[in-house]
Amino acid sequence: MLDTVSVQRVVKASPEQVFDLLATPKRHREIDGSGTVRDAYSGPERLSAGAVFGMDMRVGGPYQMTNTVVEFEEGRRIAWQPRPTNAVAAKAIGGRIWRYELQPVDGGTLVRETWDISHERVPALLWPLRALTRISITRTLDRLAERFS
Repeated sequence: MLDTVSVQRVVKASPEQVFDLLATPKRHREIDGSGTVRDAYSGPERLSAGAVFGMDMRVGGPYQMTNTVVEFEEGRRIAWQPRPTNAVAAKAIGGRIWRYELQPVDGGTLVRETWDISHERVPALLWPLRALTRISITRTLDRLAERFS
């Protein structure tokens, strides 16, 4: 499907351990494989259903995103939908979903990360980023696995 990119990997940790890291915004920079995530500037220490948190980002220059947790199943699934804080940017982009699904398997947890742009304002604008996004997700899952090795 043109609107999603998914990558999965087994991580040598329990689903609860992986979920705890993913549900802690201040730790997102540790695992970000894109190099764009900086620091959480607002929101709860630990995410829950409907939680809103702000992240400082950088691609070329600094910007901020406000994220809303749109899917939440403790220890199994978490997803957030970022939107730009800049009003001009918000008119053109916003709505993608970053989703993590966790499944216990022999040797740890199968982690699937998905970039879903089906809710983006103009998904076709982001289609050219699919290959780069796949690389970034792979790096993120590698970094996540390193945290538990």
